[in-house]
Amino acid sequence: MKNTSISATIKNKIKALGRGKVFVAADFFGFAGKDAVRQTLCRLESSNYIKRIVRGVYYKPRYSRLLKEEVKPSPELVASAIARNFGWSIAPSGIMALNMTGLSTQVPAELSYVSDCVQKTYHYDNFTIKFKKTSARDLSHISKKTAIVIQALKSIGKGKVTQSDINKIKRYLSPEEKRKAIKEAQYTTSWIYGIIQTL
Repeated sequence: MKNTSISATIKNKIKALGRGKVFVAADFFGFAGKDAVRQTLCRLESSNYIKRIVRGVYYKPRYSRLLKEEVKPSPELVASAIARNFGWSIAPSGIMALNMTGLSTQVPAELSYVSDCVQKTYHYDNFTIKFKKTSARDLSHISKKTAIVIQALKSIGKGKVTQSDINKIKRYLSPEEKRKAIKEAQYTTSWIYGIIQTL
């Protein structure tokens, strides 16, 4: 595929994603070779068609007429894109996991994720995105919601989980998600699995 054709194909795919979406080179490897895709994204960045967030992660700028300024992508999308760029498995942890499950109303000052990668920290806009290495058993072959519940329980700590906490987690999960969590979490820490079995 010629360079002009590759560039046109990737531009069309970016346009189809919509403004404000976050993407990485790997999202386009099916349309051209790795080097060709990376070179095309670099050229599109140089021409200001797209912007780079961190190395290998880009977005198509979106302007808000209401705010009269460019609206940057959410840090959650950026974190997912970083993980996708390196092929990491991740799950929200700490206050993020507690907030998502309804166990806390505290808004996290930084985004914290567990991952099967080495520990890394990124700075994006006014946010800090942290990836912390965890055991593969807490991430491998489990759904996102099961992983979030495991991390939320870890954040509370052994012996500190109340019936009120369990009730909130029950409301967070659908009946099907509860059945899936019981099946998927069997290899996690025993005290956490014991609680998940009661959901």
